Parts: sequence; structure tokens; C-alpha cells
Amino acid sequence: MDWTTYLLTTVALFVFITLRYLAIAGFFYWALWKRPGNLLRARKLTDITPPPQLIRSEIKWSVIASAIYAVPGALVLEAWKVGGTAIYMDISEYGWVWYFASVPVYLFIHDTYFYWTHRMMHHPKIFPIMHKVHHESRQPTPWAGFSFHPTESILGAAILPVLAFIIPIHVSGILFILVLMTIVSVTNHSGFELLPDRLLKGVIGRNWISAAHHNLHHQRYTCNYALYFRFWDRVMGTDRLEMEYEFLRPATAAAALESGKPGG
Repeated sequence: MDWTTYLLTTVALFVFITLRYLAIAGFFYWALWKRPGNLLRARKLTDITPPPQLIRSEIKWSVIASAIYAVPGALVLEAWKVGGTAIYMDISEYGWVWYFASVPVYLFIHDTYFYWTHRMMHHPKIFPIMHKVHHESRQPTPWAGFSFHPTESILGAAILPVLAFIIPIHVSGILFILVLMTIVSVTNHSGFELLPDRLLKGVIGRNWISAAHHNLHHQRYTCNYALYFRFWDRVMGTDRLEMEYEFLRPATAAAALESGKPGG
């Protein structure tokens, strides 16, 4: 490997990842927290207003995380240039079925890895070292999407590069996953529920994690550990959402809670 080229690629990737993070997080922070009115028709999840020093901390840790993400990313990119990864360009090489199936496979493996490493980081002996930084955002903002201690960033950065050397995926598929991961990280920490009721109470909300689901993790610490799907939380009994927010309660249940009587 040409180490000079690798270093330049790492720097360029760091700039790209940082700008992508600043653009996406900046838009949602402006639209949800700063702009008068409700541009995105989202619902605020708590009454907590994070102080400016916390937001500055979220940005600082996120930029450091971007630098860490760039290191294995550049390794994959340089290896791909010489045909050393499982990333391919020609769809006919694996066919259309695998083209569409590969992204869900990657997402499920990533989600599985995230769930179990996340639960591990909540162990009392590990939490202060690796995960406390992230939970300083009791009510996170969009800037908290990448706000991790470097040890957590290193752990999180490992899985996708490893998969890129093992499981074939089209270049457009890996790019889609990287953008999706950033959007999910930012919006799930936004402090506002972006999905309308009909989606949140339907198939999407019952299976896909949104801000309301992850916000409970920052409030309670002992539930909702996954990244994309509610699958592992359900299997392991750590899933919480229904009835926790008033706008999700059926009218009969909401009235029962207000009257102190069991719902029908």
C-alpha cells in the first residue's frame, strides 16, 4: 500500500464525512430546534432544552468520530481500487436479486452488531469508559448523531469495513447504507418524532426505530438498544414505545390513564 495515498484518502474522507454530518445534522437542528414554527410537522418528545455547551460538546465528539470513521473507510476505498474488497460495480456479476437483498442483509448484520455492542457498553464497568460521553445528551439534538467517545467510535467503525471485505455488495448499495446510517443517527437523536401517526402506529413504526423509540433509551438507559430495527429489542425483552408518549396512546387508553382506571 502507498501510505502517502492512503493518508491523503483518509484526510479527504474525513473532510467528506464531516461535511456530510454537518449538513444533515445542521439542517435538522435548524428545522426542528431553531426555526420558528414547525417546518417538518414533528412532535417534540420532552420539555428538556439542551444547553449550548452540550451542543458544542456533541459537535466536538462528532468531528472526532468522523476522523476515526475515515481511517477504516480509507482502507476499504484503497483496497477496492485494486480489487481487494467484496464491493463490485457490475450488477450482472451477482444479479438483481442479490443487488436488492444485499442492503437488508448488511443492515440486519449491522443492527445485530450494534445491539449487542451497545448492550455491552451499558455494563457498569464499561459504561463510564466508552458510553458515558454519548449519554451526556440526556435529551440529544441532531448534533448527537456521532457524539461518541473515541473508544466507542472505533468499535462502531469496525463492522461495515469488515463486511465490505466479506459479503458482496454493489457500490451504490454501500453508499446508500452510509447515507442512511447518517440520516438515521441524526434523526433518531433529533428530540422530535418525524413520522406521522399513521406510519408510527403502522407496520413501519412497529418494526423500524424512530426518534420516539430511541429517545426513550436516552431517558431510561435500560431499553431500546438497537439502531435500525426493533427485532432484537423485542426478542430480548428490551423494547419500549407504546403508551410511553401521549400521542401514541389510543383514545380509550389515554382517557383511562387520565382517570386512573384500566384501559378497555
